[in-house]
Order: sequence, then C-alpha cells, then structure tokens
Amino acid sequence: LGAARTVASHYSIMVKGLSQIFAAGPAVVDGLGEAYKGGAANHEEAKEALGGSAIHTRNGVVDDEVASEAEAFARARHFLGFMPEFVGQPARRIETGDPVDRREEALLNLVPREEKQVYSMRRCLDHVFDQGTVFEIGRHWGRAAITAFARLDGWPVCVIASDPSYLGGSWEAKTSEKVERFVRLADQFRLPIVHLVDNPGFMIGREAEMAGTIRYGVNTMNAIYRATVPLASVVLRRAYGIAGSAMSNAERYQYRYCWPSGDWGSLPIAGGLEVAYKAELEASDDPAALLEEIRARLAKVTSPFRSAERFNVEDIIDPRDTRPLLCEFAGLAWRRLGAD
Repeated sequence: LGAARTVASHYSIMVKGLSQIFAAGPAVVDGLGEAYKGGAANHEEAKEALGGSAIHTRNGVVDDEVASEAEAFARARHFLGFMPEFVGQPARRIETGDPVDRREEALLNLVPREEKQVYSMRRCLDHVFDQGTVFEIGRHWGRAAITAFARLDGWPVCVIASDPSYLGGSWEAKTSEKVERFVRLADQFRLPIVHLVDNPGFMIGREAEMAGTIRYGVNTMNAIYRATVPLASVVLRRAYGIAGSAMSNAERYQYRYCWPSGDWGSLPIAGGLEVAYKAELEASDDPAALLEEIRARLAKVTSPFRSAERFNVEDIIDPRDTRPLLCEFAGLAWRRLGAD
C-alpha cells in the first residue's frame, strides 16, 4: 500500500542509497530465485537491487532522486511553493526581482544554424524564466522532454521543453507518458503551461513500435488538447509530424510564437523526400533534378514566414523578446484564472 500511495502522489522523491520501493520485498520474492534479487550479498543490497532509486527514478515510478533526507524535504517544500493550498484556489505570485523586460543576447545564438547540432534547452529556460526559479522534476526519465515549474514576473507556470540533446528531442513512449502526466497535473491545479518546442516527431523504429509509442503519444495529445488552462508555445526549431502538432490545441485561442529558426511540416525534408516521392523519382528521367525541385518547393512550405502569414503563429519574434512576451502571457493567463 505504501508503494501504491507513493505512485499515486503528485510528486515523489527517493533518497539515493536509503529509499526503496517495490510491490513486494526480497523476503517475499526470495522463492523466485537469486537472479530476481540481482545476486545481492545481503538483505539491504537485495532491497536496493530490487527497488532502489536508480531503478524507479529512471522508469518514471518516482519523480526525483536526492542525496539526503534534508534535500528531500527541501525539494518537497520547493514543489509545494508552486502549488495552491487546495484545488480551485489560485497559486501565489511572489516578487522575484527579475525585470520583465530583460532581454538576453545569448538567445540570439542559442539554436545552431546546422540542423543536426544540439544545444542546451536548460540554458534557454534559465534565460527566459525568472532567475533562480526553474524547478525541474523527472529529469532522469522521459528525457526527450524537460518538465519543470518556473515563474514569469513572479507568476507560477508549468514548463514543457524539448531536449534536443536526447534522441534529438523525439518523443518515445516514456517521454510521452511523462508529458501527459505533467499536463494533467497543470490542469488539475490550474497552472498555465509554457511549451518550448523543438520536436522532430515521435520516435520511429522497431523498439519504438514494441514500446507502443504511438499509443502513449496519442494519450499525450489528448491531454494537451483537453487541457483547459491557458497555454503558450514557442517554436524554437522543429515541429514535425504528429508530435510536432501536439504543441498546443490549435482550435482554441492561444499564444503561439516562432523564432526565425523555426521549421515544421509533416516530415523533415532531409531523408524523408526519397520515401514520400519514391514513385515519382523512379519514373523520372532525371531523379536528382526532380529531387532538388521538390526540395526547393517544400523548403518554402516549411518556412516560418509562410506559417505566420497563414496565422499558424501569432508572430515571428526576436528570440530576445521571448521573456517579455511570456511574462505578458503569464499576467493575462492568471487574470483569466481569477488571480488578483
């Protein structure tokens, strides 16, 4: 029952080397053989091998791993600082002393011009949100997406951000599960959501199919589209495929901005055209020339300027304006949510 209560909680922490969680301990599973216990030499080692933090903070059973009980209580207090006292009451705004009009020059060069190069999305969070307020949870699992609490002009918000340093930011099953859970948490406690997007789509391949990635992905999309709290999204780079379209509910009024580095479509041009236009290329007298013609045509379609002209985004912005605009969003969102 203790394990079930932990998993059912909104936020959970394990102390490395001290905490274990399992449906049944080593004494119960002993009859299943030494292999089940991981070949541990004693009872304490067996408990750690069966249900230590190295297992459960990587599979999503528990959110966070810390080094001591004191740190666990500190993180619990930090988490509760973003929460309202009860469901239905607005969460508190605090004075952070960070100017709303702060514009970080480093954002101009954050996204590399080379599409295959990665960058630190966590640096982006530090530049955009109130300084010292970003509180990431679930860092060790579902790693293609960062989930965090933060503040904008003192207002608490939930943050979803792609992490291009892991699987290129592609959402696999665990990432989808993590984002779904976080969106539901935001909706339950009436916290606005900010989504920083660099998503090449759902993960593909045999392992992704065996993990049922598309099922978890669709569940995440349902959570995002059904969320009733205000949501703002900023497309930093890629927004491809079904996962890319899950940045926000396009049927509702929203804040959706794009950096000049934005690029989106049904599939990436690099590597996808040969498959999508296979019949035409095989029938062509000059496949190479036709491929270049198709590539040039679709490059215009994926341009963020074309998308802005068709009102798919509110505006293409200078990356340095991201913080001021999101602070404006936070103020309007909390006004709608009934905060003073």
